[in-house]
Amino acid sequence: MRDFSRWIGAAPRRALRGARPPSAFLPIPPGRVPSFNGDHTERSGRWDGPTREDSMKAVVYEGPRKVSVKDVPDARIERPTDVLVRITSANICGSDLHMYEGRTDFETGRWFGHENLGEVVEVGDGVDKVEVGDYVVLPFNIACGHCKNCERQLTNYCLTAQPDPQMAGAAYGFADMGPYGGGQAELLRVPWGDFNCLRLGEDAEDRQTDYVMLADIFPTGFHATEMAGVKPGDQTVIYGAGPVGLMAALSATIRGASKVMVVDRQPDRLRLAESIGAMAIDDSKVDPVEAVLEQTMGLGADNGCECVGYQAHEPDGQERANLTMNRLVASVRFTGTIGTVGVFVPQDPGASDELAKQGKLAFDFGMFWFKGQRLGTGQAPVKKYNRQLRDLIAAGKAEPSFIVSHELPLDEAPKAYEHFDNRDDGWTKVVLHPAAV
Repeated sequence: MRDFSRWIGAAPRRALRGARPPSAFLPIPPGRVPSFNGDHTERSGRWDGPTREDSMKAVVYEGPRKVSVKDVPDARIERPTDVLVRITSANICGSDLHMYEGRTDFETGRWFGHENLGEVVEVGDGVDKVEVGDYVVLPFNIACGHCKNCERQLTNYCLTAQPDPQMAGAAYGFADMGPYGGGQAELLRVPWGDFNCLRLGEDAEDRQTDYVMLADIFPTGFHATEMAGVKPGDQTVIYGAGPVGLMAALSATIRGASKVMVVDRQPDRLRLAESIGAMAIDDSKVDPVEAVLEQTMGLGADNGCECVGYQAHEPDGQERANLTMNRLVASVRFTGTIGTVGVFVPQDPGASDELAKQGKLAFDFGMFWFKGQRLGTGQAPVKKYNRQLRDLIAAGKAEPSFIVSHELPLDEAPKAYEHFDNRDDGWTKVVLHPAAV
């Protein structure tokens, strides 16, 4: 990797501008988008592989349940609006596990990482706000800021950053969301840097494990409660006590819910839910629907959040993609609302039943309709929430780092993926530190 140490905290921003040769800013050919590795990638999203001599370390996908830390081409400024970030904290996300397990079409040779925080080491000539030396956290949504969806705060469905005209939305190191490389690496190129970088305060370096949660899971958990319409005094049920479910529980508490019930079966996760005042329901020991009804005088919760997704499974390990959705319909009261942020996909060839292979569910729509419930779905528009959540962290009103179990150097990522994928006790959230803090 190139040596940026002489730039950090010393050089004025303008000294770094124009450092790239003019050829780096040539117009992108029609129908192409800039890729993380410096090549131009066709609209099909095919990744063409590395071509440059400079390299950095990254967590590279090599096939189902196999990652390695190896050299990949350096990230670098490719357009005037780009920002280059030295990654100091990058989370392993539950969504990464879908790709790690081979349940998506994520290509071998690409690298993971969509929950990223770090220090700016270089900016393009078109960057006005972000400066070298700033600590920034990056929304996992890569967004242009000026398309129809971005103007409506729907940065999760940016029409510009996604190269496939039949799709919307882009992300770092993620299947079907553009050719962009991930941040489980020493460097990350941030397109549309002024729009996508959320600058942090003086405490950023010391509180990275709090602020890095703003890249995805804290806003995603908050989005679940927003779609569910959680209000002061509500009784809220959350299915799933993984990192996103725990952030939904924290968000429901912040929004004033009087009772938060969290359904899971992993003891370490349920203990964390209880640590923030939520009620833990172990679905390996009790019927979770009956438990929720018992806690709500038989009426059901006012609202609920789905934070598991298409790989939901019974306590015996049998997958049932519709498990949590149908339980929510049964757990939430008449006219209640459900927010769904667990990942569901248009097709899942690795599923155990034919419907799920086609991305379809045997959903209890009749009961859903009969109860007059409402449903919100989709990935979170992180920028809609990250600034206000940042300020809650800065003021000491929220500490999302309570879920962090391990902080590891990048070289230990393969071990961390294995433990996290196995749901080994005590492995609730891993923060990787690619660069020395």
